[in-house]
Parts: sequence; C-alpha cells; structure tokens
Amino acid sequence: MSIPTNPSAQAQPGVTPERSEAARAATPDVGQAAGDAHIAAGISAVKPPSKEEVLRVENLTVGFPTDDGLVQAVRGVSYTVHEREVLGIVGESGSGKSVSSMAIMGLLPKNARITGTIRYRGDDILQMSKKGQRSLRGKRIGMIFQDPMTALNPVYTIGDQLAEAVLSHETMPRKHALARAEEMLGLVGIPQPRQRLSAYPHEFSGGMRQRAMIAMAVINNPDVIIADEPTTALDVTVQAQILETLLEVKDEVNSAIILITHDLGVVAGTVHRVLVMYAGRPVEVGETDEVFYRPRMPYTAGLLGSIPSLDTASGEKLRPIKGTPPSLINMPSGCPFAPRCPLATDVCHQEEPPLSSTDGLDHTAACHHWNRLAETEDPTEFFRVESEAHR
Repeated sequence: MSIPTNPSAQAQPGVTPERSEAARAATPDVGQAAGDAHIAAGISAVKPPSKEEVLRVENLTVGFPTDDGLVQAVRGVSYTVHEREVLGIVGESGSGKSVSSMAIMGLLPKNARITGTIRYRGDDILQMSKKGQRSLRGKRIGMIFQDPMTALNPVYTIGDQLAEAVLSHETMPRKHALARAEEMLGLVGIPQPRQRLSAYPHEFSGGMRQRAMIAMAVINNPDVIIADEPTTALDVTVQAQILETLLEVKDEVNSAIILITHDLGVVAGTVHRVLVMYAGRPVEVGETDEVFYRPRMPYTAGLLGSIPSLDTASGEKLRPIKGTPPSLINMPSGCPFAPRCPLATDVCHQEEPPLSSTDGLDHTAACHHWNRLAETEDPTEFFRVESEAHR
C-alpha cells in the first residue's frame, strides 16, 4: 500500500527513526535526495517525547442544542499527550476535531453542553473558574488558529499583539515584552524581526502571518500547543516550511503539540501518534507507522486510498469513499460509518463498535471487522473493488 504523496510532508524535522520510511514514502520523487537528507538531519536533532503526561482528555462529549435537536459534535473522545509529543488528530470536516480543541481552550459558546474531564497536569480544566481558564489559556496551553488573518487584529501592529500576549500573563515593562516579541519572531524565521514589530498583519504574506501566529502561541513557553489546520490556506512549499518551523520551536520550548489536520501527508512526516475521528468520536488510534501501514478501521483505509499517492501519479486511480458523513443530530443506529463501508454487515448496522485493541501494540480501532483488514495486504483495495462494482 502506498502512502499519500504530499509535498508538505517532506523535509520534516521531528521524524523518529522508526517513522523515517513513512516520511520518505510521503515525499515526491522530485527532490527526493534532498528531502531524505533533511529528514535524516531532523532525526538527530529532535528531542524525543518524555513519559511526563501534560494533558489527559477522558470521555469528552460536546453537544449544541438547536431547534432541530442536539448536535452531538464530540462523542467520547479520550487521549493523553506527553511532554514534547506530537499527536495528530485527523478526520473530515465536521468530525469534531476543532470542537474538541476549543473545549480544551475554553472557547466554546455558552450554550455548549460539555461533559467528561480535561486534565492539565492533573487539574481539571472544565472545573476551573473562567479566571482560572483564562490564566491557563495562552500561558500553559497555546493555540495556532486556522486563519491567521482573522485571528490577528488588523488595526494593531504585530509587535503590539505579541507584547500583549506576554503582558496579559506577566507583569513587566513593555520594552521587555517587545524584546521577547522580537526574539520570538526571530525564532520562527521572520527576517529583520525588530523592523517587523511595527508592521501590520496585512503587510505580511500568508506564510509570515502563520509564523507570527506560531510566535504568539509559544511566546509564553506553553506546555501544549494546539495547531488547528495551521497550513490549510498556504501553498505546499510554504506548508513544509511552517511545519518545519513549528517542530523546531516545539523543541526550543519543550512543548507538546496537538496537530489537527485533514491531510494525512502532513501526519506521515510530522506526528508520533495518530487519532482518527469520524462522526464526533475516535475510530482509530495508534503509532503513525501502525496506522499508515496497518490500518484497522475501514474509514482510515478509505482516507489513505482517496488522496493522491505515488501510484496515482503513475496512472493508478483514486479510491474514493462513497457517500457523506452522517447527520450529527440524527445519528444512524450501529456504526456511523456503516452506510459508507464496503465491509459492513448486519451487526455493523445494529451495534456501534467500541474502541478496542487490535493486533498492534497500543493500536485500537472501532470496527467489528478489523481482523479482515489485518488479513489483507492492502486494505484500500476494498474501496477499489467497491467503486468498480458500482460503475
């Protein structure tokens, strides 16, 4: 089975030796030698994750009441993040990725119905006062938003906004806050950082604005950085640079990263573990190699087969997932992926499978038939056979 091709996945520091093959497979043929050399350099420079747990999410559920019923945006999400670890959360739009991160940041609207626990170093964020959440937000947990042009205030300079991020948590002279802002702009690779402090967001390119957002997220040396689709609006060459910068900065400040994306090519060369979400809940969790080379949930196999790869570049056809995600107001009975799944049987339409262990170490999947995927050399073949049958 081929790993999806994505130029943004090449030349990534932070790739462990065990994951270097996955990263190389996600690197296009053009510039392959240069990409491999850069990956090798990143392997020796990266700091591995520690065993110290900084964030634990347990059975998180989020619902939004509407006139048509309760939107079940997040259903039973659980995961842990350790110091310097990069966790990738992957899924289609509407799968609950961003909502779960907003719950961690305390940025959901007042009508959101939230249950479960979100523990930062043992303290439950959901039980904190609003003041306690504000003191945590930006100081201990930073966030990089999807669209920097709307996240940055257009009427304040970059320097003013970075300094304010410091002064909202620490008491110090403004000139010291600006000095730290200058240091952070230099750290994320913005040239002439002192002069750039007086620039406004519209004077930055898209890639520079995203670098400024990274600088703002890490300016207080947080323990956790949540990056919500940080490269969506950027071209692929800039995507690679931004991800490289993010991983380098992570090691500078010893932060963990939760990388939210729909791009499996980004995940291949960047994260240590992958959590795949569908219809508001996790459906597969495991080490990056395990999930990419041995998917145990048909949805994951479908994602791998439905995006361009080295094979499709040479004439192999894509293997799309038919249908659309279910309504989060009127969830179907059984497995929510069953109407789109080529392996679905009667039990799939009747019982929603729990997230349970498979044949891999620390590899879990929510599928009644994960063993059928285990018996297949290329699980994406199920979707090709089905697409051919429906012609």
